[in-house]
Amino acid sequence: MKESVLITGASGFVGYHLIEEALAKGLEVYAAVRASSRVDHLRNLPVQFVTTDFSDVRAIRAELEAKRYQYVIHAAGATKALNEASYNEVNAVYTRNLAQAVSELQVPLKKFVFLSSLAAMGPAKNGHPILEKDAPNPVTFYGKSKLLAESYLSALDSLPTIVLRPTAVYGPRDRDIFIILKTIAQGIEPYIGRKPQQLSFIYVKDLAAVSVGALYSSVVKGSYNVSDGGSYDRYELANITKEILHKKTLKVHIPMGVVKAMAFVQETLGRMQGSMPALNQDKLAELTAANWSCSIDSIRKDLGFSPRYTLAQGLEETIQWYKANQWL
Repeated sequence: MKESVLITGASGFVGYHLIEEALAKGLEVYAAVRASSRVDHLRNLPVQFVTTDFSDVRAIRAELEAKRYQYVIHAAGATKALNEASYNEVNAVYTRNLAQAVSELQVPLKKFVFLSSLAAMGPAKNGHPILEKDAPNPVTFYGKSKLLAESYLSALDSLPTIVLRPTAVYGPRDRDIFIILKTIAQGIEPYIGRKPQQLSFIYVKDLAAVSVGALYSSVVKGSYNVSDGGSYDRYELANITKEILHKKTLKVHIPMGVVKAMAFVQETLGRMQGSMPALNQDKLAELTAANWSCSIDSIRKDLGFSPRYTLAQGLEETIQWYKANQWL
């Protein structure tokens, strides 16, 4: 009989790839989605859909008891919200509720994998890459909410938990970094200010592989940075993209003051419409941080993680997917 895994956030960009990887590993997959989620892209996959109310611990526990999953990968969360309270509710409180319900099961779960974010640690200091042992210093509401979720999980001693902190995730179906790639494809290469930056990335297939692989790890408790192991200057993503697309661009450095004004206007309009735009005042702290490079020595050692894709390889595959699916 197949072992089963519950994957939350299954309808999202990362969720899709988690499902593909879990199926490839022979797991029976239950995809947790909202009733309003678009799941057309999942219909052809052999998964079972469940809708779970993460605000209700009793309801979650009843669902878990009925299905008797062996594993949970919790990837659901909010990357945009109108305020700090909304981030905390979705990213932290819902995580706590799910973990609490899991910890109360009569049949113990084998592993709970939580997809946090490098934003929970905050950018690197003093030019050194981010280490797991560093004191966290998140600079956005999103990062703070992920760190709060981690603190809730750490309080549940009996729950076998692995926390993964991916850096910027890209790949087929992504819509965030895609905005940058589309702009470059249109011949514009925009940057905020002129200060040097070091960035890090993780290809979504590598993230999915280490997430599913962590289910079988002997590690019972651990928190790990996840990137491809590289550190890239602020121009490298664009340079690789231009080479793949055979494009020349107009490089534009937009003054910080102008970007702040743009973020204020977009955020104000977004709030009036009940949604938060990708460029907002809170997000600027992450977008302009000097150093997002991180060490992956710990995850290499403990989980045997060996990234298969460099940024160039991942972008090549991603851009081909965008072209094939008429996104570019």
